[in-house]
Amino acid sequence: MKIRTRLLLISGLAVAGAVALVTGAVSISARRAFERADQVRRDALLEQFRHELEMQGTEIASKVERVAASEPMTRIAIEATHREPDYSPWLNEAQMQADTLSLDFLDLLAPSGDIVSSAHWPARFGYRSDWVSLPSDAQETSAFLTRVPGPDGEATGLVALRSASVGDARAYAAGGKRLDAAFLSSLHLAPGARVFLAFSPAQIPGIDHPERLAGLVDTVLHSGQPSTAVVQWTDDRASAESFYGMPLARGSNVLGVLLVGNSLREEVVLERSILRTGIIVGSSGIILGILLGWWVTERVTRPVERLAAGARSISNGDWSVRIESRSGDELGDLARAFNQMTEQLIAQRDRAIQAERVAAWRELARRLAHELKNPLFPLQITIENLQRARDAGPAQFDEIFRESTATLLAELAQLKTIIGRFSDFARMPPPVLQPTDVNEVVSGVMKLFDAQLSVNGASNGARKIQAHADLDSSLPPIPADSDQLGRALRNLVLNAMDAMPEGGTLSVRTRAGESGVRIEVADSGQGLTSEECERLFTPYYTTKQHGTGLGLAIVQSVVSDHHGRISVTSEPGRGATFVLDLPSTREKDSGNSE
Repeated sequence: MKIRTRLLLISGLAVAGAVALVTGAVSISARRAFERADQVRRDALLEQFRHELEMQGTEIASKVERVAASEPMTRIAIEATHREPDYSPWLNEAQMQADTLSLDFLDLLAPSGDIVSSAHWPARFGYRSDWVSLPSDAQETSAFLTRVPGPDGEATGLVALRSASVGDARAYAAGGKRLDAAFLSSLHLAPGARVFLAFSPAQIPGIDHPERLAGLVDTVLHSGQPSTAVVQWTDDRASAESFYGMPLARGSNVLGVLLVGNSLREEVVLERSILRTGIIVGSSGIILGILLGWWVTERVTRPVERLAAGARSISNGDWSVRIESRSGDELGDLARAFNQMTEQLIAQRDRAIQAERVAAWRELARRLAHELKNPLFPLQITIENLQRARDAGPAQFDEIFRESTATLLAELAQLKTIIGRFSDFARMPPPVLQPTDVNEVVSGVMKLFDAQLSVNGASNGARKIQAHADLDSSLPPIPADSDQLGRALRNLVLNAMDAMPEGGTLSVRTRAGESGVRIEVADSGQGLTSEECERLFTPYYTTKQHGTGLGLAIVQSVVSDHHGRISVTSEPGRGATFVLDLPSTREKDSGNSE
């Protein structure tokens, strides 16, 4: 991945991450603000409910006290002292008192707890009531919540209990109001808030689908502790409603649940608005970030790309490359440093070339002197022998002349061979690249050495060298000069044979490489040290006693002209492997014609 692409990706991700982080933080803050507002409204509503209960309880207690202080209650108390009291005159008294005082419940009770008169359930006349079995503090409190039986079942009511006494005679009045929707209508609700009373999980008046709140009601009824739940009435999240359930209890007896609901529509709508805004701002920010990042990366990466292109040009041999630098920033400093480095490299290259030329001429002179000295000494001795033989007489001269001329011709032939080798190396022609079958060239080279090598291990003088060829039949043709390539391979095979004076194994292998064809020539000979491997391709360097040091230099020259690479791997005593990598495509700058 390029730096430009990475910078653009990083800038886009940074903007998107920042917008997502801000959007999430704003959404969380808004949600918490709504939760705090709901808590405040709920607490205010619960406080209002308690205040309303207290006010209603005081009013109910006052009304029940009026009933207890009425004349009929005094007469009921007196009548209760008779052996066989008759309460029939007051059968409808409770109904009249309840209508007058606007009470939903009212029972007039004898001291034994028998119902003398009942406003909400007249048929219970004479039945025993449990009002008088309530705790003693029931008569001291203003009002309390309790379950009141009726003809249609039990109901929750706010009830007060008071007694009427005449001497030792006592009667009771118990009455109150029903705790229902009418009672809740007196509460002032905030927009989006609702209040319900639930006395069982299956009975929640005012709710269309009570089963969705049944779990909350059941939890509060059984635990006696407040609880919360969120109900989503439709598939739309805006229909969600948060409910708080508060137990309505007297002591440990939970009589019902007060459900306070708050709509979450405003919160959901605000979250959606924040999300839409975040998406719009994020998209705009990403686009702006990409544009800004593109502008920045253009200013940063373009000079870097020019530097990279200049470095590639220099590596390809174009030393005239210079990087234009107009800015005064770090990139401009880098471009100027690159130009300065290039000029220094050119100067160093020129000095190195000059030094190499001087060293090469010196080495050539040394090698020529060494190679020519060997045959010149026998020539000098032979000529001196001829001179002495001429002075000795004609008879000896003829015999010595024949021997001396043979020696002179042999030494002159050797001189001619030495000069021919140096001349061949100096006159290496440029290769003529044509589609070439590498396997065919290798096979031709191996046939040239059939007289010296045998795949079956025929002897070559005192040594036995086994040759193996492993040729990849799927190799594609490559552009190459078959004559020069064959010459290079012959030199490698001869070197391998010279490295195995006691015999061994010669292996030649071809296979497809990464970008062309690979040729490997391996022997099992004496091997080379790491220092010898480094200097092996230097002209006139040789590890042999008698050699010009030009064989591997010629191989390297041929491989270089084919734009390939040659390398060697070896260890002392474990043989050597020469590897030739030749490209399958012709270089544009080869300058060779077909």
